[in-house]
Amino acid sequence: MNNRIIEAVILSIGLMVLGLAIRSGIATFKEKDWVVSVKGLAELEIPADKVTWPLMFKDIGDDLNLLHTHINTKNKAIIEFLKSKHVTEQEITVNAPEIIDLQVEQYRPDHISYRYNITSVITVTSEDVDKIRAIVAEQNELLKQGIAITGGDYRYNISYDFTQLNDIKPQMIEEATKNARTAAQKFAIDSNSKLGKIKRAYQGQFSINDRDANTPYIKTIRVVTTIDYYLED
Repeated sequence: MNNRIIEAVILSIGLMVLGLAIRSGIATFKEKDWVVSVKGLAELEIPADKVTWPLMFKDIGDDLNLLHTHINTKNKAIIEFLKSKHVTEQEITVNAPEIIDLQVEQYRPDHISYRYNITSVITVTSEDVDKIRAIVAEQNELLKQGIAITGGDYRYNISYDFTQLNDIKPQMIEEATKNARTAAQKFAIDSNSKLGKIKRAYQGQFSINDRDANTPYIKTIRVVTTIDYYLED
């Protein structure tokens, strides 16, 4: 009889402990379910620090030797123009000419009056963006020498880049994280809760885009951070 009483007491205590454990587990589970997910944006406008300017011109004719002479003469004139504007030799690259023989082209135009179409490109690459932008505005000086710098081909558009992203990443991530926490804090207050620890965080990719079509030398850099916070009573 005494053994049965002892067994019953032990069983009762075990059930009580099990019940408390289950209750604690349910409470913890519910607490972990109280999560708010927020996004924090950081955005920065910054000048480009690198410019690539292809100066492209075309020449047509039937005599390759004569065309070669014309191209060399124009290339020298362009280089002299650039150096007169304080562009260094290290910033200038003369590309090999691109030659199209229209007589062997499968889809050549009808009634062509010349055989060869030659594209020549001199590329300026510089970290002095303001200097090159000023020279671009003065390139009409080449017209006086019979050199027409041709536009309209997407391969030879001037381009601006920002190359120092690693230098500004930490401050932008910090700002994005602060903005995300501010949003989470506001949500916690509105829901009569307290903001807890971070459950998980996702750093979005950085994007670098032109500010607009008219100012490609100004870049807009953005990053969005997504953070999940626990909410507490």
